[in-house]
Amino acid sequence: MYAIIETGGKQYKVSEGDVLFIEKLEAFEGDVVSFTKVLAVSKESGLVIGSPLVEGAAVSAKVEKHGKGEKIIIYKYKAKKNYRRKQGHRQPYTKVTIDKIQA
Repeated sequence: MYAIIETGGKQYKVSEGDVLFIEKLEAFEGDVVSFTKVLAVSKESGLVIGSPLVEGAAVSAKVEKHGKGEKIIIYKYKAKKNYRRKQGHRQPYTKVTIDKIQA
């Protein structure tokens, strides 16, 4: 059984027990969060696709930790103009473990 959920502007295919790194959530470590934007659910009877969401479906997950991703370097440069700008960025994330899919 799997579900397709939307969070942080992205879509994820999840099953029970999966570990995801998603956009940062406003929740404490150890909390249980519920994702109600469920786009599709696969059951034994077949695939249920919402229009746009599946009615009554939810995915619950436990927040494991918060952190920052790998550093990326943004470098702006214009030839022959002595213009150079270097900037780093680390995207914050939340690590969650999928507990249950309710459909």
